[in-house]
Amino acid sequence: MSDYLDKGMQAICVRCYVAGRVQGVFYRASARHEAQQLGVKGYARNLQDGRVEIVACGSVSAVGALREWLRKGPANAQVSGVSCETLDFHDYSQFTIG
Repeated sequence: MSDYLDKGMQAICVRCYVAGRVQGVFYRASARHEAQQLGVKGYARNLQDGRVEIVACGSVSAVGALREWLRKGPANAQVSGVSCETLDFHDYSQFTIG
C-alpha cells in the first residue's frame, strides 16, 4: 500500500461477484487486461455456480473504473449483475487468473 500512499492516493480492495454469461467468453483474461491497464492488482477466478469472482486492489479511482468495466465485460459476455463488497487492503503483486 505504500506505493499508493507515497503518491498521495487512497487505496482500497473490493471483492465482486459477476453473474450472467461470464464463463467461457474470456471474461477473466479480459478483466486481467483491463486491471493491468488501470494498475489494479488482485485476481479473477471462476466459481462453481457460474459466476466470476474478482478481487481488485488499487487506487480508489482505478478500482472504480474496473468496477464499471465489470458491468459490461468483453464483447461475448452477457453480464446480468455485479455485487461488490469492500475488503481490508491486501497488496497483491499483480493481477492473476485463478
